[in-house]
Amino acid sequence: MRTGFVCSLALAAPLLAQPLAGTVELRRQGDLTMQMVADIGTWLDARIASSPQRRKAPVAADRQRLKTIIGAVDPRIPYEAPIPDGNLAREPKVEDAAAYETLAVRWPVLEGMDAEGLLMRPKSAAKCYAVALPDADQTPEQAGFARRLAESGCLVMVPVLIDRADTHSGNPAIRYTNQPHREFIYRMAYEMGRHIIGYEAQKVMAAIDWFAKLPKQPVLVAGYGEGGLLAQFTTAIDPRIDAVLVSGYFQAREQVWREPIYRNIWTQLEQFGDAEIAGLIAPRRMIVEASPHPKVTGPPPERQGRRGAASGAITTPDIALVRSEVERARKYPGVAIELVEGGPMGEAALKKLWPDLVEAGPAARAWGSSRRDSDARLERQFRQMIDYTQKLMRMSEFRRKEFLTKVDTTSVAGLANTIEPYRTIFHDEVQGKMPPWKPELRAETRQVYDKPKYRGYEVVIPMWDPVYAYGVLLVPKDLKPGERRPVVVTQHGLEGRPQDTIDPKDPRTGSIYANFSEALVERGFIVFAPQNPYIGKETFRFLMRKANPVKLSLFSFIIGQHERILDWLETLPFVDSKRMGFYGLSYGGKTAMRVPALVSRYALSICSGDFNEWVWKVVSYDYPFSYMFTQEYDMLEFNLGHTFNYAEMALLIAPRPFMVERGHHDGVGIDEWVSSEYAKVRRWYAYLGIPERTTIEYFKGPHQIHGVGTYQFLHEKLGWPAAGK
Repeated sequence: MRTGFVCSLALAAPLLAQPLAGTVELRRQGDLTMQMVADIGTWLDARIASSPQRRKAPVAADRQRLKTIIGAVDPRIPYEAPIPDGNLAREPKVEDAAAYETLAVRWPVLEGMDAEGLLMRPKSAAKCYAVALPDADQTPEQAGFARRLAESGCLVMVPVLIDRADTHSGNPAIRYTNQPHREFIYRMAYEMGRHIIGYEAQKVMAAIDWFAKLPKQPVLVAGYGEGGLLAQFTTAIDPRIDAVLVSGYFQAREQVWREPIYRNIWTQLEQFGDAEIAGLIAPRRMIVEASPHPKVTGPPPERQGRRGAASGAITTPDIALVRSEVERARKYPGVAIELVEGGPMGEAALKKLWPDLVEAGPAARAWGSSRRDSDARLERQFRQMIDYTQKLMRMSEFRRKEFLTKVDTTSVAGLANTIEPYRTIFHDEVQGKMPPWKPELRAETRQVYDKPKYRGYEVVIPMWDPVYAYGVLLVPKDLKPGERRPVVVTQHGLEGRPQDTIDPKDPRTGSIYANFSEALVERGFIVFAPQNPYIGKETFRFLMRKANPVKLSLFSFIIGQHERILDWLETLPFVDSKRMGFYGLSYGGKTAMRVPALVSRYALSICSGDFNEWVWKVVSYDYPFSYMFTQEYDMLEFNLGHTFNYAEMALLIAPRPFMVERGHHDGVGIDEWVSSEYAKVRRWYAYLGIPERTTIEYFKGPHQIHGVGTYQFLHEKLGWPAAGK
């Protein structure tokens, strides 16, 4: 939701600049909203920089955590041997060299997902087994280092990796995007607790499953660029690998947020820099080749009919960052890491990986599958990943039901006794929990509104240095001495500001919000309109990119800010702290699901213009309003699909009153999805014996505040009489 309001009300006339009684005068100038967003970025920069100090020496048990965050968690399909690739029109044998032959093959990995690529088979008994991983933009046929290993007596598997083109990134029945194929898979997989890294690691491990059936020989993995990333992670989680060569990837990872979003891994930097990954590989041999990386300046360019990709670049790792990370790795017990400078995939590095490497012969001739064959092979791999993830989405309702088996929904008391562990999971493992704030509770305020029925104050509450909470407090003028009234916290949407909900300058913004903050204060409620940090387009989305690797999200800050706002509101002599409700539209409706679920002092919550079959909304490949086709990659929450959809979030809000406001013409979804998800909420409230505490209001209208049933709900549930009653 956009707004025309671009400056702080700090510039209002001096006559109105008086602070609220009992607070410090607010003297800050400029755009307090964008300064708040910038300060969050500054705080995250410091948090990222300090992450190596919080990491501990890795132990074997950490492998399971690493498997979880890269999504390599599904059981693989057992098989006897790779299968000749019958998809090719020509014979599956693609090369017959003096020392080995090369076949096009596929091998099963997960239910409905194969790996495809090349099998290079020595003509004599294999001396070792290897998986060779070229960069994502190289085909298996272009992996010259794989041929060097095959020439030297190794049995080599070379899988296809998903590339960075955008040819198939979309749905022809809906629209295409300029998301790289890797990002397109990442987006849907991340929400389901999976990752393109995990999917491709499973393909490598499936090849090693076959090696394990053969006569015992050393098992090697070598990768370059994106293949180096994959080689590193796979070796860390699979102890069957004896040695690994990582080329063009290993370095200090604190700038991962600048790289393409498909390298974003939830919580990674809190536990695993590249040095810690090396610690999991220990005591096995690890060769790091500091070599040039294929230059990736960003996603494919935007053009007619294609947009929405996240920015992000890959550059050759600075040699100083590589050396420093290697030295950090050597501090961990048993790490056997060697650094080679050169390459990519130079003879020196390959020789360290496989000491029996033979002398290089004449330059190999160019060979490989036709462009048509390689494109078809890539598309098959891409679509299998889509289909697999869409099936996870369709089955996620059953997984969430299994997840909630320990929740007692037969009574309010039973719910209270069983729900807290789930609330902890939602906070700590899905949203991310901020550390405690340091400053003592104080507020800086100045008056910016003086209307016939209310006064309004800008409010700043310092929190995590330099981050603060910011918003606007509206106070009715007819308050009686000693009177305490209920509070409604009114939350704006995307790109919005508190002022948009009060007295917007843009008529379109006014029609969307219906001045609902002003309407509610004129009905006699105390109103607080907070500023949430989802403003500034790519600026705020980069906050998500910075936050995820340190186990945080944008909502980590929002949840903390709301907690502190309520702390302050409770100190005001005219506020009834037992009657504080929440009402938000759009991204504010998204807030209405997440914040009251974790901030129990909210006496009720109203979600407007957002309640949905949220998991499908984020992951679905088949609906035009899916976030798969838009720029809102900030919506991603790791493994939300297997833990908390909107019905489950509403269960975290229960037994407090909960309401949904839905316009029939609201394009964020369809009534069928909203109704289906809300039916679960209604059923749970009925099981708890409190069906009167929840309702949904449909109205004939678009994405906006309707303000009819919701206002009645607020009056009734917060115990404040409507006018004339």
